[in-house]
Amino acid sequence: MDFKSDDDHTSIREAVEAVCRDFDEHYWLKKDDEHEFPHDFHQTMAKAGWLGIAMPPEYGGSGRGILEAAILMETVAGSGAGMSGASALHMNIFGLHPVVVFGTDEQKARWLPPLINGEEKACFGVTEPNTGLNTLALKTLAVRKTDHYIVSGQKVWISTAKVADRILLLARTTPLDQVKSKTDGLSLFYTRLDRTRVDVHEIHKLGRAAVDSNQLFIDDLIVPVEDRIGEEGRGFQYLLHGLNPERILVAAEAVGLGRAALRYASRYAQERYVFNRPIGMNQAVQHPLAERWIELEAAELMYQKAAWLYDHGQPCAAHANAAKFFAAESGYKACETAVLTHGGMGYAKEYHVERLFREAMLPRIAPIAQNMVLCFIAEKVLGQAKSY
Repeated sequence: MDFKSDDDHTSIREAVEAVCRDFDEHYWLKKDDEHEFPHDFHQTMAKAGWLGIAMPPEYGGSGRGILEAAILMETVAGSGAGMSGASALHMNIFGLHPVVVFGTDEQKARWLPPLINGEEKACFGVTEPNTGLNTLALKTLAVRKTDHYIVSGQKVWISTAKVADRILLLARTTPLDQVKSKTDGLSLFYTRLDRTRVDVHEIHKLGRAAVDSNQLFIDDLIVPVEDRIGEEGRGFQYLLHGLNPERILVAAEAVGLGRAALRYASRYAQERYVFNRPIGMNQAVQHPLAERWIELEAAELMYQKAAWLYDHGQPCAAHANAAKFFAAESGYKACETAVLTHGGMGYAKEYHVERLFREAMLPRIAPIAQNMVLCFIAEKVLGQAKSY
């Protein structure tokens, strides 16, 4: 086992940090205040080649693994961009993995280069208002009509739908009461987000205001058959190939978020003088900061192990879920500690830690709730009875 720093990974961190320096915490505060998508940041990252880090080289990508993508996302979040910066890129980096694995050569050539080059943005349409995490009970219906499908239904908590050109859409093509297995009957599509057929309603939320979250009302959306990924009815199986990478990336983002908050808090503890001494001299201030550093170091090791397992074709579901759980909690605690270290000023937007604290709730909720991770570990790893 070798823990020596990988020169290639160090180069990724340094190169991404160099790009992010032009988009400092003041830039992200402004985007958050104005509820404005960071188009210029997205374009700059695309021009630098980062959107294709885990995409095949023959379509313009770098062909790297989820580990390298996770390091990229941790660095973005850790620059002070937080979840707003990470979420502006997140779907475009991992979301089309089902296309990479199951798409035809024609589909890859048609869909991947525009995403990698930043010419198109994508959103991810799975969750529905009345099903939550019960994906197998989705009600959005896709009816086959010779060379196309007609899709109608609702989706909720769809990030970037206000700015997206295309949507990776999971819909039911066979009614639930007609399938042999609950995992059958769902199909996966990647298609144009036709706004004459899809109403996008933004959800005003606690944090990450620079990246929109939305409810979608889909009314007779026409989806060409050639926009279906793989076989009809096997969309859920295809979707599973993207779940573990997403959990790993979210874990990395949570680590970056926590490290940004810890950096701000440590700086403030050195600069803020009370009773003629920096508050960082007080153990009641410095000990919580030290604990948060330890926790974030452990979280980094967890997401990197999960990513290594995935990239080497090893079972990684337990480790991906565990990394997401622990990193989300560690990032949240780091952001909370950062606010408390600032005292009253931690409540002020100008010190940036309140923005990170608001965003720190997101990895604890999405893409899977913390209690569902515990259910998974208890059942799949510890052999306990299924509890839901």
